[in-house]
Amino acid sequence: MHSNIPVFIPHLGCPFQCIYCNQKYISGTVSAPEIADIHAIIQQKLSTIDSKNAEVEVAFFGGSFTCLSFQEQEKYLEAVQPYIYDEKVRGIRISTRPDYIDDDILQLMKNYHVRTIELGAQSMVDATLIKIGRGHTAADVEKASELIRKSGFDLGIQTMVGLPGENFEHDEYTAACVIGLKPDCVRIYPVLVLKDTELERMSEEGKYVPMSLNAAVERVAAVLNMYINNNINVIKVGLHPSDEYGPGGKLVAGPFHPSFREMAMTAIWKHEFSQKLLSGQKPDKSRDLTISVPDSQYNYAIGYKSENKCYLKQYFNRVRFIRSDVLHKLDFNVDYR
Repeated sequence: MHSNIPVFIPHLGCPFQCIYCNQKYISGTVSAPEIADIHAIIQQKLSTIDSKNAEVEVAFFGGSFTCLSFQEQEKYLEAVQPYIYDEKVRGIRISTRPDYIDDDILQLMKNYHVRTIELGAQSMVDATLIKIGRGHTAADVEKASELIRKSGFDLGIQTMVGLPGENFEHDEYTAACVIGLKPDCVRIYPVLVLKDTELERMSEEGKYVPMSLNAAVERVAAVLNMYINNNINVIKVGLHPSDEYGPGGKLVAGPFHPSFREMAMTAIWKHEFSQKLLSGQKPDKSRDLTISVPDSQYNYAIGYKSENKCYLKQYFNRVRFIRSDVLHKLDFNVDYR
């Protein structure tokens, strides 16, 4: 079992301000943690984790870690070392920009037991990267990914769906490019409009229209399906539920939902059933249907609020799902009675 202990360093070091970004809201904190804070966070989380049976990483998220000075990077990394030496933590995970990766930085990461480096790519369309103020190119993502993999680190890629000017084709292009980079993990974030961002101003002026929840689910489902079919581990879909996104919070507009991943996976399974099970099928209320699905996919296959089960019941008298420990990914078997 893998478990992250997140330590947020909001917007530290990043020389750019992307139009959608207000990191202090996303991370739920404003100031950077002190070393004593880091120890407190790690110790509190370790008290809830069986570290002997879990793959624990301390994860520095929220900013652009390698944009910090070497001295600052070492300060944060050094704070984690006692837990690594005591074998309570296996290593460190960092999140950073693709244009702040080079051989010297990677050597520093290696010296301090960093295992995973996640790159904020967001899009692989250069025109989009310019429009949103990223300050790097798709080629920077490709170069950094190659360096990270050659140096023996696990590679993570973070992308966004619903950026200004992008559509389904851009989403799928970015996903195809990311698949070509052979990352170990991916995160997918639908674009949200937060207070005090350039995107909020654009939204107010009608220059950006946030995705509806249904549109975001369909678009994310399409790229999520691409990653699943290419055996790439998608470790995050959407932002974590937080009071920041409730009434009076920092969310202005956009497709936030606490069960976003479940909704996207529901859409994927509905498409699978539609194409492989119901194609040309006429309703036959005299038959019962039993569907075997992978154990890990059981709830997704039934669907958010049993959406897929209700959908299939339009065609059959009774619909039953059972778990299988031999099926994988999106495979399923059916039995008619």
